[in-house]
Amino acid sequence: MTQNSTTPGQMMEMFTYSIACNKGISEVASKMAGACEQFKFALLHTYNYHEILEGKGFPIERKVFIYEICQAKMASKILTTNPEFSIFMPCKIVIYEHEGSSVVSTMNMEMMLKIFEENKEMYNETMQLFGTLKELMTSLTI
Repeated sequence: MTQNSTTPGQMMEMFTYSIACNKGISEVASKMAGACEQFKFALLHTYNYHEILEGKGFPIERKVFIYEICQAKMASKILTTNPEFSIFMPCKIVIYEHEGSSVVSTMNMEMMLKIFEENKEMYNETMQLFGTLKELMTSLTI
């Protein structure tokens, strides 16, 4: 039996794309709607997860915001060719407090988008979408 040498922290780093900043979480979160508009994403849902958990009797110390966003044209293309990809949709961006910083994070889609490599056009478009998503995230932190 072989032992996996990847630690849980390393695995989390592989599966996420995150940017930390020293801005307050309220300031970062307040930019989300404008950033979605600027980068042509529809903001579908916003969850103030810390409030949801508190309302259910499980308060947490940090603020956590979860945003579901979408670019309908690309979603249509993906779901037409690869409906199994729907489990990864819509795109999620989270903003949370961690050790005095605000962190903006999403799933690292690069590994998952490899399923489109045989269709060069789709692969290029989805990688471009992920690049745009990263630009949106960066805009929240500056």
